[in-house]
Amino acid sequence: MTVSQVREKFLAFFKEKGHAILPSASLLPENDPTVLFTTAGMHPLVPYLMGETHPAGTRLADAQKCLRTDDIEEVGDNRHLTFFEMLGNWSLGDYFKQETITWSFEFLTDARWLNVDPSRLFVTVFEGDADAPKDIESMGIWQALFATRGIAAEEGVAGKDEPGVSRVYAYPKKKNWWGPAGQTGPCGPDTEIFFDTGRPHDPAFGEVCHPNCDCGRFVEIWNDVFMQYNKREDGSFEPLAQKNVDTGMGLERMAAMLQGVPTVFDTEVFQTMFAKIAALSGKVYGQDVATDRSFRIIADHIRAATFVIGDLRGVAPSNVGQGYIVRRLLRRAIREGRRLGIQAAFTPDVARVVIGEFGTHYAELIANQEKIVEEMKKEEEKFGKTLEKGMRELEKMAAGGSVTGEQAFTLFSTYGFPWELTEELLRERGMAVDRAVFEQEFKKHQELSRTASAGTFKGGLADHSEETTRLHTATHLLHQALRAVLGDHVGQKGSNITAERLRFDFSHPEKMTPEQLAEVERMVNDVIARDLPVYFEELSTEEAKARGAIGFFDDKYAQLGGKIKVYFVGNDEKGYFSKEICGGPHVRTTGELGGFTIQKEEAVSAGVRRIKATVGKNTG
Repeated sequence: MTVSQVREKFLAFFKEKGHAILPSASLLPENDPTVLFTTAGMHPLVPYLMGETHPAGTRLADAQKCLRTDDIEEVGDNRHLTFFEMLGNWSLGDYFKQETITWSFEFLTDARWLNVDPSRLFVTVFEGDADAPKDIESMGIWQALFATRGIAAEEGVAGKDEPGVSRVYAYPKKKNWWGPAGQTGPCGPDTEIFFDTGRPHDPAFGEVCHPNCDCGRFVEIWNDVFMQYNKREDGSFEPLAQKNVDTGMGLERMAAMLQGVPTVFDTEVFQTMFAKIAALSGKVYGQDVATDRSFRIIADHIRAATFVIGDLRGVAPSNVGQGYIVRRLLRRAIREGRRLGIQAAFTPDVARVVIGEFGTHYAELIANQEKIVEEMKKEEEKFGKTLEKGMRELEKMAAGGSVTGEQAFTLFSTYGFPWELTEELLRERGMAVDRAVFEQEFKKHQELSRTASAGTFKGGLADHSEETTRLHTATHLLHQALRAVLGDHVGQKGSNITAERLRFDFSHPEKMTPEQLAEVERMVNDVIARDLPVYFEELSTEEAKARGAIGFFDDKYAQLGGKIKVYFVGNDEKGYFSKEICGGPHVRTTGELGGFTIQKEEAVSAGVRRIKATVGKNTG
């Protein structure tokens, strides 16, 4: 079963169960202050898991594009990816444990769907503690389901009972509890489904194997989260009035399991990319560990960069934020191409394979194909020049007989010269460089997504605090003011909000003048002084367009039953200032913002500018 077939079967199954099938949200979060990219399937749905009404209803399912760079250095082994797809289904106060677990079992084991042998499935549940009781309900549902297939499903004790008759295992919060995303908020137990690969247990990881054993015998394939508690500020837990379900299944991992291949890199989507890399390099995948690592890095990184550049809110390679990650992905891929002997530009060739594999489901890749190819060509040319400059500087440094860790970091930060290349070239000369010193310098300056959110509000993703809510509303006022002052070509390209400031990226070809900035600031403050109402209506695409709402109008809204959420600032009586598609949260009136100050205006990339701003203190 191909990756595409697994995806389509999952969505078809949940459509039959009454779920609205949502298109994937953007890889670049519009109003998420904690991450540069969408890192999990549930991220775009946080407002609705927090209680807001979703226009598509209470049963939802999708295949969500995700990107994580925390383990970027590990990519190249047999399991780490930066870009991946997460399959998920959600209940917003609708069904709960009985339906969720039953459907998980049905989708996995029924011959009409994935037809997995149920005897190879093992599950885990929450063992209970002082905060919440043991999840006896989930355990009982699983045992009854296994019994329908004639399979004994006794409770096992991890590390004591050999999996077989024992099939359901209880673990503490560290393993079987989700959330909250911040210090407070929705959370609850989860039940996880594991597949027995049949590999022998490695005694180095314990005398007896169990589902959460690290030996590699068991692979987690699905996680069903039951949000049934609210964690309060005093650390206590109270039952939620609206209980939600949030599930997640890694598409690539599931496909690899169904195909019976050892890693996600052995599935067909990577094999087609490997075939192109082999044709370009003359090397063969599967014969040498170092060569395989280069193949995997190239395929993973170019796939990720293709999706980011080709996104509805796509960004080009640059030296800041999301663009920096794109640049880093491409330059790592180019460097590995050089290792394989590829000297000519090759990233666009591999990107075209990615587009061919995924364009049917993700139409934005086909729509943005020229942009993807052009940006990769430009980046490869730039990096070629970077390597030339870096080589000259390295030659000068090495002529002195040694290269320090600080010098290696200067090569990296000033010339974009990769650490690994510095280390490799010096090794060829019989020289060493202090990696610890380099890493110490790097940690001070690194811009990966795990540090990009440093200083953001403590509440994390689900923190709809007063300050962040006020700043979020201010982005709407800023967006409209920019369009009024600069023109209708202005469109939001991204935003980032902390408790202290907002950052708003927008399309505009040149630096704003001081007069333009002053006028934008004056206009926003005028709207704040008028204390206009802020509210939303759920409208069809046609209604939203007719009423002048701005936002991304594309085919995904048709898949939501034609309903979208539009926030209005103003009304018929006081006059409308802005009308914009958004999921919230927002203040009730503009007066709550207190005031608006632009701190800085700067370039992000070609044709994209950035404004950083603050709002005044709320005096109540």
